Amino acid sequence: MGSNQQFSTRLDRLLWETDPESLPRWQRPLRFLGRMAYAIARDVTQGYLTLQAMSLVYTTLLSLVPLLAVSFSVLKGFGVHNQLEPLLMQALHPLGDQGQEIASRLISYVDNTNVGVLGSVGLAFLLYSVIGLISKIEQVFNYTWRVDQPRSMTDRFTRYLSVLLVGPVLFFSAVGATATLRSNALLQHASEIAPLGFLIETGGRLIPYLLITLAFAFVYAFVPNTRVRLRSAMIGALVAGVMWQVAGYVFATFMAGSTRYAAIYSSLAIPILFMIWVYIAWLILLIGANIAFYDQYPEYLLARTRDLRLSNRLRERMALTLASRIAQHHYAGKPAWTAEELAHAVGMPLTNVSNVLGMLEQGKVLVRTADDPPRYVPARAPDEVRVRELIGFIRRYGEDAIGTQIPAFSPAVDEVERRITDAADTALADMSLRDLAQSMATAQAQTQVSA
Repeated sequence: MGSNQQFSTRLDRLLWETDPESLPRWQRPLRFLGRMAYAIARDVTQGYLTLQAMSLVYTTLLSLVPLLAVSFSVLKGFGVHNQLEPLLMQALHPLGDQGQEIASRLISYVDNTNVGVLGSVGLAFLLYSVIGLISKIEQVFNYTWRVDQPRSMTDRFTRYLSVLLVGPVLFFSAVGATATLRSNALLQHASEIAPLGFLIETGGRLIPYLLITLAFAFVYAFVPNTRVRLRSAMIGALVAGVMWQVAGYVFATFMAGSTRYAAIYSSLAIPILFMIWVYIAWLILLIGANIAFYDQYPEYLLARTRDLRLSNRLRERMALTLASRIAQHHYAGKPAWTAEELAHAVGMPLTNVSNVLGMLEQGKVLVRTADDPPRYVPARAPDEVRVRELIGFIRRYGEDAIGTQIPAFSPAVDEVERRITDAADTALADMSLRDLAQSMATAQAQTQVSA
């Protein structure tokens, strides 16, 4: 076995097979970071991120000019529209001279777009193109955050409208306030003092990084149809901001020696390089979103695969655990659990927990409340729910969809199933969900005392 294979085997054992409690305290964060790096690399190499980034490139090319036109119209009303071109040139700076040419052309297209003469149909099409871009971005981010339920049309319209009308104003106001602060006489006088001057100059260089990081954090927290923690959004934005600056420097270096590509592709070189940079930019943004997701939901780093598939045994164990925890809170008078709280409590991915909760809902064991996010409470008294019935329902879940098309099995197989069912009924007898919840509470109390 070669040294590289030995290292790979040891790393694989450390990341996935070693009990974290057996590791020194300083190694546990490194193990978590190693798992996150593996997950990001897996999502990129297996196409989860690259395909999404490519689809966003296509949507961006179709909607970029309408988006700039709407933003330009809004900014013009506040008198800050002249800052749009410098910002666009800064975003396309890695393209070099070609970036300035693209920015100038886009601005000329925007200038020639007179919203006032478009008419109702033209204005509706313009807004539809812009909203389509934001809707596509939300769809991609929902996929990253494992969210199946999109926003309602009313919620989409209000949120998207606020992004289009308020977002550019706030961003350019922050840029203008930063420029005004840097030109302040008191600040300029303080910069002449040696220690303060160095700090002020360093802070001025970091301001662009800070603005792009805050912009990324806003997107991560605002776009997905779920609650994103500010801490997770900032962590993903910080990493994405650093990657953005590094990728911009590398791409600019590449552009400096890309004259041969212009000779090969002629006039097509500029749009091709522009599409490549847009793809890289979206890929960086999506990588940051994935980092934020894995930071908020570390349970998704339990397995090597993107989505954890539960065995029948694990699904039964999770159903019993979730139902028991909900019954415990019910009898203790504590606030009902949310799906996210249960996922953190049992240390399993939210997707799997939500699926099992849905099974228990269909079995009329649990019911969700009208809260936002919804909470789960017993649908009937836990002492009326028999554990053997609950296990039987989980085992049979999904058979109703097949209906009468279930194939006939061998009588020998039927006899084995009957013996298993009889043995389970005998072992569990009349044990209720309340009995199981009390047993779990006793075990948890003993564990806390021994610890």
